[in-house]
Amino acid sequence: MSLVEINNLSKTYQMGEVTISALKDVSLEIEEGTFVSVVGPSGSGKSTLLNLIGVLDQPSSGSIKVANQEVGRLNNKERANFRGDNLGFVFQNFNLIPVLTVYENVEYPLLMVKNEDSGSQREHINGLLDAVGVLEQQSKRPSQISGGQMQRVAVARALVTRPKLVIADEPTANLDHDTAYKIINLMKEMKEKWNTTFIFSTHDPKIIGEAEIIFTLEDGMIKNREDRRIQ
Repeated sequence: MSLVEINNLSKTYQMGEVTISALKDVSLEIEEGTFVSVVGPSGSGKSTLLNLIGVLDQPSSGSIKVANQEVGRLNNKERANFRGDNLGFVFQNFNLIPVLTVYENVEYPLLMVKNEDSGSQREHINGLLDAVGVLEQQSKRPSQISGGQMQRVAVARALVTRPKLVIADEPTANLDHDTAYKIINLMKEMKEKWNTTFIFSTHDPKIIGEAEIIFTLEDGMIKNREDRRIQ
């Protein structure tokens, strides 16, 4: 079953008198429970595509459906509600809130969008912290843990609302190679455990090798789709 359906999607930006075509007539489908990488050189449109799938921006033309919802026509409030109910995000700069503890950073999106009793909420958060290997760090603030641990916290935060889809834009860019592998493998484990769909971008060819499906972007267009799953 397709979680993301994109048809003839284009995105342009106006820079003074110059029109920039970031995406040009892109069409693709992404199935539920897959581990997908979007690759291509800088300026190829990767971040633009992820921002559109993540309902952080609106297309100039074309159709984009996520979880059976046409998201390109939602207003600001509707987009925010949709993201809270369906999506999680992992950023290359971690984007943790420095004044909050590890536990509170993971708890924060849950407080915004879900209504759960405190007991089940704490159990859920602790379970995620344990799953990503930072349960013992839960009382520390981001400045007191390593970059790899911060990204583990970011993965737990992305998963805390039980999203259908996690968007990860260059999630390993600020990590050393061994730690990057561990984060990618952690996301794959979470995908297997909860059937969460992951879409991530990266420049690292060895990390790209861990993806099941690879879309290659060049000049704002899909140049290739490679399916590495066993048929």
